[in-house]
Amino acid sequence: MSHVVRVRAPEGIAAAAGYSHTVWGTGRFVAIAGQVALDEQGRLVGPDDPAAQARQVFENLRRCLAAAGATFADVIKLTYYVVDIAHLPAVRAARDEAIAADQLPASTAVQVSALFAPEFLMEIEAWAVVPEDRA
Repeated sequence: MSHVVRVRAPEGIAAAAGYSHTVWGTGRFVAIAGQVALDEQGRLVGPDDPAAQARQVFENLRRCLAAAGATFADVIKLTYYVVDIAHLPAVRAARDEAIAADQLPASTAVQVSALFAPEFLMEIEAWAVVPEDRA
């Protein structure tokens, strides 16, 4: 059995597209700070391009997870902060490239009036659970 359990639709709850309603696991808890579309040199990727920014954000999340010995399969929760809810299709497309359909974490999407700098269209944070025997 996996160290992470996902329940897409608990009894009495309508199934959701693109996320699991309930996720839990056993192991080390890993919190990944909100990631924005900055490359390795700290330069913005994809000015005014939600798809390019979303891809970079998920690449940054992947790198942060790897630093903890984790992968997207270990992610139990994603929180999306977007300055325009119209950017969600781009976020979902990047998520679907990174996360298998049978490993969808719980998630929350929030439209915010602004992030810490106006050029950023989104910020995404992740929570993961890594098995104790994985470094």
